[in-house]
Amino acid sequence: MEVLLFLTGLIVAFVGTLAGSGGLIGMPMMLLLGIPVHTSIATAKFSNIISSSSSFAYLLKDRKVTLKECLPIIPLALIGGIAGAYLSDKIIPTVLEGMAFFFLMLALLLGLLKGIKPKCTNKILPFGKLFLISVYDGLFGPGQATLLMYTHLRHGLTYLKSVAVTRFQTFASCLGAFTMYLNSGHVDWMTAIPFAFGALIGAQLSVRLASKVSIRQAGFLLNIITFILILQVGLRLFL
Repeated sequence: MEVLLFLTGLIVAFVGTLAGSGGLIGMPMMLLLGIPVHTSIATAKFSNIISSSSSFAYLLKDRKVTLKECLPIIPLALIGGIAGAYLSDKIIPTVLEGMAFFFLMLALLLGLLKGIKPKCTNKILPFGKLFLISVYDGLFGPGQATLLMYTHLRHGLTYLKSVAVTRFQTFASCLGAFTMYLNSGHVDWMTAIPFAFGALIGAQLSVRLASKVSIRQAGFLLNIITFILILQVGLRLFL
């Protein structure tokens, strides 16, 4: 099982770094392996802490983003992740999947109708939207990074900077959420460690590929990934 977890973590991080939503690959796989849902979510949070921090560090070192640009995100991402994890036992999974379906549909429609073009170029981040995405990340997670990518690209950031800021926010929200899952006893280290090790390698591979992706290709990739996710979530909800 450890080999399967390692390979799944690698694929999840590779896809998730480039276009987000690797969680909708990893979550079903962990559930198929018989891992309880809360342990699966905790495992995903731990692997995201490792993979997102490593990919962000690479982009920061490569000067694709500055730490100053990311610092305002810390409190809303941490608090959002903690709040989401706290609510995880209060909301039934079908409601969570319904939320994911709605937000992914909205993101896809915006991408198809308006394209991934800068909506504005000011420096004021949409804090309310970013906070809600962090709450969703702590609560469940799959689709979170795709929503962040859409938000930052439409806010005027370049593709690489969007990847960097998304990785940073994912790290912070997952760190907040993981502390709650750890405190609740949902962490299984025999599951979390091989999954996270695969995610670390997948993130490093994808972040090196990201520099070769144009804004047009990024938009196409996001739309394709989102469409696949909508099909997957929709089938689970309505069949």
